[in-house]
Amino acid sequence: MSYEVLEHIDAMADDLFAEGVEAERLGRLADETAEKMKEAGSIRMFQPREFGGFESHPREFAETVMRTAALNPSAGWVHGIVGVHPWQLAYADPRVQQEIWGEDPDTWMASPYMPGGIVTPVDGGFRFSGSWQFSSGTDHCDWAFLGAFVGNPDGSVAQPPKMAHVVIPRTDYRIVEDSWDVVGLRGTGSKDVVVEDAFVPEYRVMYYDDLIDGSAVARYGRTETLYKLPWSTAFPLGITAATIGICEGLVLHADVYQADRINAQGTAVKDDPYTM
Repeated sequence: MSYEVLEHIDAMADDLFAEGVEAERLGRLADETAEKMKEAGSIRMFQPREFGGFESHPREFAETVMRTAALNPSAGWVHGIVGVHPWQLAYADPRVQQEIWGEDPDTWMASPYMPGGIVTPVDGGFRFSGSWQFSSGTDHCDWAFLGAFVGNPDGSVAQPPKMAHVVIPRTDYRIVEDSWDVVGLRGTGSKDVVVEDAFVPEYRVMYYDDLIDGSAVARYGRTETLYKLPWSTAFPLGITAATIGICEGLVLHADVYQADRINAQGTAVKDDPYTM
């Protein structure tokens, strides 16, 4: 099934390219693009099979992200980042997996992971507040992973610092409109998000140390090779693949543009080694 995602992307290539221009105008992915990505199963490539995912090989994921980014940079960027989140959610508490994917396996999650908030322990969970930049694709996501430090009752950061990734529904955070306008990736809609004193059940909090040392994978019994990939390897894969794909698309368009051009010396540009 994994390479069928890439085949879907190829079949929609012309539309995805045109919608990339529209995304730049909108400052977020076009709704039509998000629907095409859901139809193709782009964000389900790293998702567990029991929730409608493909459990794709990382190479297949990277190749599909690269192809998407070559056609539509913003869509490729969102695919690379949002597409890694199901991989992490696969070894979160089963209760939160069910909350997010139980009714709709095409539910998307945003981020970022930088510790822009503080989670303060209370009975049954945490109180959570903070603000974050660069939440790529957030307009089309209904949940998010948000980075935080564990706090003391007075709101200060507990010592030694302990980082957490908090799983939170969109109803508990606010997207700051007009907070993203970046040349080349305007269409990713990587806007700021804000959380103001939300309650988070304990089972929706993942600790960074447990992600890094593999404790979270072991705790919930994941044995698939895919989910034993180090976190510090899996997450950069999406960003790297998107960046390479964007560059490949740029080179392709430059090549097409230069194909029939003649320079001042009367030489075909495509034959000029300095230009090429």
